[in-house]
This record gives sequence, structure tokens and C-alpha cells, in this order.
Amino acid sequence: MNIENTKAQMRKGILEFCILKILSTDDKYSFEIIETLKKSKMLVVEGTLYPLLTRLKNGGMLEYRWEESTSGPPRKYYSITDEGKKSLKELHSSWNELNKAVTSLTKKS
Repeated sequence: MNIENTKAQMRKGILEFCILKILSTDDKYSFEIIETLKKSKMLVVEGTLYPLLTRLKNGGMLEYRWEESTSGPPRKYYSITDEGKKSLKELHSSWNELNKAVTSLTKKS
């Protein structure tokens, strides 16, 4: 068993929830999303983030707009949609249930 692979799969499994949560408070462009995740010790690379953002957008959970930048090319700012807020609420509930179950199991060890 490759423990690093397992840890990476665990992070990927909750990444959608984390991104929706980050965008629930403010619109952000991809670099800001990555930095917010890094500050929380959730390491993610652009090659993982961009396909996920596209999937969330295509699923109606995110939308974006282009804004000019004073320090380079225009930036794509992502925001959460009403559908994304509903999904976030469901994911938050699922996370609480899962966290409670795992905490219960690990306390017994």
C-alpha cells in the first residue's frame, strides 16, 4: 500500500468541498484559491485545480468573469452560484457526518 497515494486521494476527495467553501465568502481567481488552500496545509497544484474548476463550472456550481489586472493579463474570477451554495450545504452536512464517524472510530483505537 502506497501511503502517499492514499493521502493524495483523501485530499482530492474533499477538494471540491474546500473550493466551494473558499468561494462562498468571496470571488477569487485561481492563484488566490491555491494560496488559500496552501495556508490551510491543503497542497494542490494547478494541474489538479483547473480541471476541477472547469467541472464545477460545467456542473453549474461556479461561474466566472474576466477582470483586467494591473500586474499582468486579465484574471478569471470564480464565484459560487445558488446551485453551488446548495451543493456546499449538502457537502458540509456529509463532511460533518463523515468526520463524526471517523473521529468515533479513531477514538476507539
